[in-house]
Amino acid sequence: MTGTPAPPDCALCGGTVAPDGYCWDCGEPQPAYRSHIETTLARAAGVSDRGKRRGVNADAMALTSAGAWRIGVVCDGVSMSPRPERAARVAADVGAAHLAAGLRAGTLPETVLVDAAARAGRAVSALAASVDEAPACTYVAGIAGPEGIWCAWIGDSRAYWLPDDGTCVALTEDDSGRHDALTAWLGADAGEPVASVRSLRPPGPGRLLLCTDGLTRHLPEAEGLRAVLARRRPSTPRDHSLLEDARVLIGYAMNAGGQDNITALLIHVGDTDHREIPASAP
Repeated sequence: MTGTPAPPDCALCGGTVAPDGYCWDCGEPQPAYRSHIETTLARAAGVSDRGKRRGVNADAMALTSAGAWRIGVVCDGVSMSPRPERAARVAADVGAAHLAAGLRAGTLPETVLVDAAARAGRAVSALAASVDEAPACTYVAGIAGPEGIWCAWIGDSRAYWLPDDGTCVALTEDDSGRHDALTAWLGADAGEPVASVRSLRPPGPGRLLLCTDGLTRHLPEAEGLRAVLARRRPSTPRDHSLLEDARVLIGYAMNAGGQDNITALLIHVGDTDHREIPASAP
């Protein structure tokens, strides 16, 4: 007979670690908590890493499906806010769950993307002790189905279309101003930002990439991202591993310094997208 595993001990004081990676006793974050995460789904995969300079991984990702739709959400906790990793985790989970429910109900992609981002924003705002103590994060979501791909974003996490052949496309535009300061984000101190939405009907197969600025500070251009992937890509696109592709992107950022948390989530888009995907939790 097996019981519930005992909670891990705090690396700093020996106390009990809570499910969110903080110690119940001393309140400190655990350095190894969510330091490297990998997730897979049929024709989709994601990798998130703490990087070399950050004590906590404040990035989060969610990957799920709804019928023939594949759904990905990537969030980046704003480092200057309290508990940014909690904001990112809540936003990713809430956004993905709302997208899956809406798409199963037949809601238009554009509508469900805006609604899901707003729902994620309200969930992050609810974490705040006050407007001055407000966890915050950026948000990017992507969905791929039989009729094309759609993405929605708030902040500077990005989406790219990386076709097997043809021109790569940056699907998002950073919500940022002077000195790259964010002009939109999720959190109680952000008001109620409305997500921007963009759609694309690809003429051929390729990959939808969702990522945080821990990757794009080193690879900001879409063609550069595809070039890195092409170095290890097999001759037959069907045979290549999206998880390995995500690992390659993370590895490139790590080798370039790994100055920030890094997340890369890839969804394959191609001639099998009419098939229903096995259900999974976000």
